[in-house]
Amino acid sequence: MDNLIGQGRQAIDMIVDPDSFREGEVGNLHLTDEEFGPGAVIGTASLDGDVCTIIASDAMTMNQKFPVVYAGIIGLEEGYKMALAVYHSIEADKDRASAEKRAIVLIVDTPGNGAGKLEEIAGMNKATGAYQMALAEARKAGHPIIAMVVGRAISGGFLCHGLQADHVLSLTASFNTMIHVMPLTSIARITRLNIEWLQDLAKTNPVFAAGPDFFYRLGGVEELVDRIEAMRERVIAHVAEVRALKAAGKDDELGPWGRGTLGEVRGGRTARRAVMRTMNEEFAAVADRYLK
Repeated sequence: MDNLIGQGRQAIDMIVDPDSFREGEVGNLHLTDEEFGPGAVIGTASLDGDVCTIIASDAMTMNQKFPVVYAGIIGLEEGYKMALAVYHSIEADKDRASAEKRAIVLIVDTPGNGAGKLEEIAGMNKATGAYQMALAEARKAGHPIIAMVVGRAISGGFLCHGLQADHVLSLTASFNTMIHVMPLTSIARITRLNIEWLQDLAKTNPVFAAGPDFFYRLGGVEELVDRIEAMRERVIAHVAEVRALKAAGKDDELGPWGRGTLGEVRGGRTARRAVMRTMNEEFAAVADRYLK
C-alpha cells in the first residue's frame, strides 16, 4: 500500500488488536444511526490488550445534510459525534485510577472543517470547539491521547482532531502525508503577498512550510513513522510513554505546551519563549488597569 489517504477505516484495523473494534460503542454511548455524522468513525477497541477509544475520519463517505462535508472534512455533526465519544470515555473511567484510564487514539486524515454558509450559521465552530474542549478535558483527566496522522492533517480539521493530543505521530512524507496550517496559495490570497516570495520563505521558515518534516521541526509532531506496519507498535509505545509522564507529574511535557517546548529544542520555534516573555511583561505593565 503506497499511502493511507482516504483509508481511515483501514488504519483502525492496522492499529488495534484484531477484530476488537466495536463501532458506535463508547461507554454508555451506543450510536446505531449511521446518518448522524457519517464522516466521523467512533468506537471502542482493544490495544495491546487494554481498552481504548478510537476516533477517526471516514473520507469515503459524505454527510447528505451538509454538502461541504465529504472526503474526511469534519463538519458540525462530526464534531459533536467525536466530542460525545470523548466525554463518554471520561464518564466510563471517572472512578478509575489515572494509570487505568483508557487511551484515546485519534486517526487523522482530514482536509479541514466544512466551512459552508449553512454550517457556519448552524454553529460548526461550536461543534469543533466542543471537540477540542473534550480532548483537553480528557487529557487533563489522565487519559493518554495519541494522534496518528495517516493522510491529511490540515487547518481547522487538524486543530480539533489532532493537536489537543498528548503526542502526535505521523507517517513520513514518503506516504504523501500532508500537514499544513494553510496552503501557501491561500496564504498568498489572504495576505496579498507574492506566492514565489512565500515559497522561498518556506524553505527556511517551517511555520510557512507544509509537510510532516517541517512540523516535526516545529515540535508539532513527536515522531515520524517510516513504515505503515510500524504504526501499531509506535502508538502502543507512545501510550506507555504518556502514561509514565502523567504518573510522574510531567504534564507540561505533553500536549500543546509540551510541543511548544519541543519546537524550541529542535530549532523550529526559537523566538517562542522571547515572545511569551515580552507579552507577559507588557501585560504586567498595564494589568492594574484591568485586574481590580
